[in-house]
Amino acid sequence: MQTAGFSSDAYKPGLGQMFDYAAFLGDPELRWRGVHVAGTNGKGSVCSMLAAALAASGLKTGLYTSPHLVDFRERIKVLPRAEMISQEEVCEFLEGYDREGLSFFEVTTGMAFKWFADRGVDVAVIETGLGGRLDSTNIITPLISIITSIGLDHCALLGNTRAEIAAEKAGIFKPGVPALVWGRDPETLPVFESAAAAVGCPLYYAEDFPIPEGFPPLDLAGPCQDINLRTVVAALAILQDSNGTAALNPGVCEAIASAARITGLRGRWEHVLDKPLTICDIAHNPPALAVNMERLTALCKAEKRPLLIVFGAMADKDEDSVATILPQEAEYFLVQPSTPRAMRIGDLALKLKRNCFSVQPSVASGVQAALERAKLLPDPIIYIGGSTYVVSEAISYLESI
Repeated sequence: MQTAGFSSDAYKPGLGQMFDYAAFLGDPELRWRGVHVAGTNGKGSVCSMLAAALAASGLKTGLYTSPHLVDFRERIKVLPRAEMISQEEVCEFLEGYDREGLSFFEVTTGMAFKWFADRGVDVAVIETGLGGRLDSTNIITPLISIITSIGLDHCALLGNTRAEIAAEKAGIFKPGVPALVWGRDPETLPVFESAAAAVGCPLYYAEDFPIPEGFPPLDLAGPCQDINLRTVVAALAILQDSNGTAALNPGVCEAIASAARITGLRGRWEHVLDKPLTICDIAHNPPALAVNMERLTALCKAEKRPLLIVFGAMADKDEDSVATILPQEAEYFLVQPSTPRAMRIGDLALKLKRNCFSVQPSVASGVQAALERAKLLPDPIIYIGGSTYVVSEAISYLESI
C-alpha cells in the first residue's frame, strides 16, 4: 500500500484522479448520505459525537476519520457497534482495487467509501484529511458541510494566514448544502461569507445554537469540547429541520456524551495511566497546544505536583511558536518519533533554545525510554504529546506492559 501520507506528494492539484478512482469503484459515495467535516482543531471529536448521535437516532452510520493511533482500521468504522473494517477486507480491497499513482489517503478514502456502500450504511460522517478544497474526501455532496475552528497548521500547503487556510477549508461548501462554521471570527468570517455566496449555500454559525440545559458531561475531556459540542448540537438542529435525520432526545444526548466510548476515539486529553497520572493528547499546533498547556499548568499548581512533558514534533511544524507556549516550570524529555517526517531532536532542542526556552530538556531515545525514566520522579503529572506519532507510540507501549 502507498505510504505518501499527508505530504506534498499526497496533496494533488485537483480532484480529477479521485473522481476517476471513485468511478472505478462504482461511485460508492452516491449510495449513502454524508456529513462532511473540515477544520484545524476539533474535527475528530465533532465527527465522533455526530456519528454517535446519528447512530443513536436509529441510522446505520459510517465513520471515517484520521489519523489512526494504534491500528489503521480505526479510520473506518460502522456504528452503532463501532465495528472496524476487518483485516481481511482491507487486504481484499488492496488486492482488487489498489491502483498505481494514488496516494495513501486516496486509496484509504476509496476503501472507506466502498466499504460503507457495501455495508449499506444510511449516513457516513466524513472527516477531511488535509485542508478541504483539494482533499480526497471532497468528491461527496453531503447533507451538511461543517468547519470547526481555524488555526495555523500545514501552512506550506494551505496558506500562511488563518484567512488563507479558511478559504481552503471552505472549499467543501456545496451549492444548496447547509454550511456550518463555529462563529463570527473577524479574520475568517468574510472568507466564509464570500465562499457561501459564491456557491449558493446557506451559512450557519454554531455560536447561535445553545446547548440544552442539563446536558450530560462528555467523556471527551478537554477545554475545547464545549465548542465542539455546540457545533454538534447546531449540526443536528440543522439536519433535523431539513432532513429529519436526528433529534436531541435523551438517548441522543447520552450518545453524544459517551462518544469516545461508543466510537473508540482516543488521544484527546486521554488519561492512559492513573499512577502516575499520565495524559496523552494529539494537539500539535499552537492554538490547540496553548489550551492544553494552560490546563496542565493549572492542574499541577492545584495538586502541587511536578509536571513532566514527553514531547516530539514533525519536521514541518511551527515549533518556534510552540516554544513560546510550553511552560517553563516543567521537566522535558524530547523524543523523535519513529517516522521519516519526525523533527530531529537536535533541531527541536535548537528551536526551543532560540526562543528563550530556559529549561534544559533531557533527550530520550524514544517514547518508551522517556516513560521509563519518568518513573523515577516523585508522583509527577506526565503529559505526552506534540505529535500524533508520539501519542501513538506511547499508547502502544503502555498497553504492551
